[in-house]
Amino acid sequence: MDEAVKKPEQQVGERPRHGYVRVRGAREHNLKNVDVDIPRDAMVVLTGVSGSGKSSLAFGTLYAEAQRRYLESVSPYARRLFHQMGVPEVDEIDGLPPAVALQQQRGSPTTRSSVGSVTTLSNLLRMLYSRAGDYPRSQELLYAEAFSPNSAEGACPRCHGLGRIYDVTEHSMVPDDRLTIRERAIAAWPTAWHGQNLRDILTTLGYDIDKPWRQLPKKARNWILFTDEQPTVPVYAGYDAKEVHRALKRKEEPSYQGTFTGARRYVMETFANTASAMMKKRVARFMLSTECPACHGKRLKPEALSVKFAGMDIADIARVPLQRLTELMRPYCENASAGREAHPEKAVVVLRIAQDLVGRLGVLLDLGLGYLTLERSTPTLSPGELQRLRLATQVRSNLFGVVYVLDEPSAGLHPADTEALLRALDRLKAAGNSLFVVEHELDVIRHADWIVDVGPDAGTHGGEILYSGPLDGLRKIERSRTREYLFGSRAPPKRRERSPQGWLRLRGVTRNNLRNLDVDLPLGVLASVTGVSGSGKSSLVSQFLVDALAQHFGQASSPEEPDEEDLERAPVGTIGGEITEGLERLKRLVVVDQKPIGRTPRSNLATYTGLFDNVRKLFAATKEARRHRYDAGRFSFNLPKGRCPTCQGEGFVCVELLFLPSVYAPCPDCHGARYNGETLSVKLNGKSIADVLAMTVEAAHAFFADEPVIARSLNVLRQVGLEYIRLGQPATELSGGEAQRVKLATELQRTQRSQTIYVLDEPTTGLHPSDVEKLIVQLDGLVASGSSVIVVEHDMAVVPASDWVIDIGPSAGEDGGRIVAAGTPVEVASQSLNSRTAHYLERVLAQDRGARLPQP
Repeated sequence: MDEAVKKPEQQVGERPRHGYVRVRGAREHNLKNVDVDIPRDAMVVLTGVSGSGKSSLAFGTLYAEAQRRYLESVSPYARRLFHQMGVPEVDEIDGLPPAVALQQQRGSPTTRSSVGSVTTLSNLLRMLYSRAGDYPRSQELLYAEAFSPNSAEGACPRCHGLGRIYDVTEHSMVPDDRLTIRERAIAAWPTAWHGQNLRDILTTLGYDIDKPWRQLPKKARNWILFTDEQPTVPVYAGYDAKEVHRALKRKEEPSYQGTFTGARRYVMETFANTASAMMKKRVARFMLSTECPACHGKRLKPEALSVKFAGMDIADIARVPLQRLTELMRPYCENASAGREAHPEKAVVVLRIAQDLVGRLGVLLDLGLGYLTLERSTPTLSPGELQRLRLATQVRSNLFGVVYVLDEPSAGLHPADTEALLRALDRLKAAGNSLFVVEHELDVIRHADWIVDVGPDAGTHGGEILYSGPLDGLRKIERSRTREYLFGSRAPPKRRERSPQGWLRLRGVTRNNLRNLDVDLPLGVLASVTGVSGSGKSSLVSQFLVDALAQHFGQASSPEEPDEEDLERAPVGTIGGEITEGLERLKRLVVVDQKPIGRTPRSNLATYTGLFDNVRKLFAATKEARRHRYDAGRFSFNLPKGRCPTCQGEGFVCVELLFLPSVYAPCPDCHGARYNGETLSVKLNGKSIADVLAMTVEAAHAFFADEPVIARSLNVLRQVGLEYIRLGQPATELSGGEAQRVKLATELQRTQRSQTIYVLDEPTTGLHPSDVEKLIVQLDGLVASGSSVIVVEHDMAVVPASDWVIDIGPSAGEDGGRIVAAGTPVEVASQSLNSRTAHYLERVLAQDRGARLPQP
């Protein structure tokens, strides 16, 4: 064992003994009974390859223990309000202060959560308008709640504070009026039996379901679509109109009594009441979202909107970018009494609130978030933006003596924004706090006071503390995967330069901050779209390009089940833009994003990639299974015949505790195996189906070495750096970066990939530099197979390894949205006068050239 691990307390010279957090016997997840001492009042970076165990140490052990100790001081009744982590597997932790966790999370799944609410700036604005706003004559003072669209006092009664209303039209529900009702002209109606039932009911009611929709009388069309009546009538299944007429005349016994539901009523009730995300997504296609006619999208009652400050109502001021809002409020920090001489108490309110606002806004601007607005809903924010908002709140809180545990705060950040992040972290540390940062970004690691390197590899091959000490000491740790990237000793692999094989020409793109933008995207190569956070990269690629290509190919832009925010979010309209050339070279679009691969623990890596189907067939082919006549369905934990009846194939049961959060415990019957005893008795080479699901990708690859189809799938998962993931690991436990790599691996298994365009948004999120290298190899493989790859990326390992770079900027928000540089990485690196990316790209290229030179 390295000396640095044996005696970590000797690595910081004269630091006093009480200045450490001492961890003994940590065994959370893959940690191998580790001991480590970590200094307080310092910036400590925990690094290592993906899956090495660094998050298990930082969050699963240190933060979980700090939270447990805090909650012990809280009444049992109050604990219900907290999301509680499990008790960590560790023998002892000494010297641990209270902790605050800032983790990578997607936005709150509702448009009612916004930048203003996350930062509490909206509260200050409401107080400002309530106490110091300019009211119309004779209007009474309004309380602050009246300026909130999330309260009954403030919400517009027409749209309930959403700013938009949802409705349907004849055209939205009947997109092709040349079809007959029998030919499913009413596309909004349900499919399968329910839809047939409604058509049969119309026949009983005397409507002609075999006449083209456009030829039906207007009155009939309106009643079928928009009536709220629900008549119940006899249904004669399989009868035509004449036969139904005769049966009614004879009073023949019907097949059943059916109740009619109009198309609009069906759509609106399904959207409001269904628990199925897929059903909600389906009916949402027929709904039109329009601006509320009462509040014009401002979400508030007229009384609140009549109050002004600086000539604007509160909804208008919430739409001002934070940079301009700061400039707007700064004069009031010095001369708040202007125009308020008759109301000195208002001047005091304005002065106090303006000073607080400007102070809080200053931190957000330092973190590079000046392009955001207070009304921007959190579902539209990236995890990196959301984490920086929370970080800004903590910087302003003036706490001291706290441990901040941060999860890759540089994720999604351009190198220029990373510099601003480091300044904010330095402010937290200078205030007397400790920073424990899980991080892969080399510039953040170099900035740290102390390094804890976990590894050497992932999963069962990780979980060791390779080094704990100051940065320079890591040079000597040969087992460290981080060392060779951190100190420039590893030369990047040589790559063959490729030229574009054609161009996808986009013209007049106008969306968000893009204004009539023309851009040529290369085909047949690996292209990176870069730029500072908020410059317009995602608007161009992940939004406009994906939507336009999906529409052209007639496919959904995202194959995943929709998030709730996808359905509630007000649509961002593309005002203009078209693809004028290059579509003939493409046949298919694949979007590899970071959305979860499933919403429940039933979804996992094995089921998503499809390899579990082949595994189940192998089990069904065993002698034992054939003897009992078990088919492949027997080995699915989603079907009743094979799964454990107690937990319904979940593997755990929920235990309700009075005054405490619900606890999930292993199923008392199957003990987490998810299958019944008869199913588990069937063995394949000595392993049950549950044993296989418990295997890591690497272990399963060895186990199925003689099964070419399964081995190929597992090998691709290894190649993208997921060898440490268990086959049955629930989708809910995978990070966004891991989910994205599972999707990429699923695509890489396809044998035919030519004329496909792949779009990836920040695929390096959560990846160690060694894993980034693996990713680049896979992306190069896609290009070699005849595909085009476009990535939105900040990572200065991917960008110089690209064949073409398009840099958007020069800054964020209103100051972005333009192409500032385009060309090969070398060409873009030479354009530092226009491009903020060029400086960092040139620095990396120079380092790469130096690493390739022969050492003296």
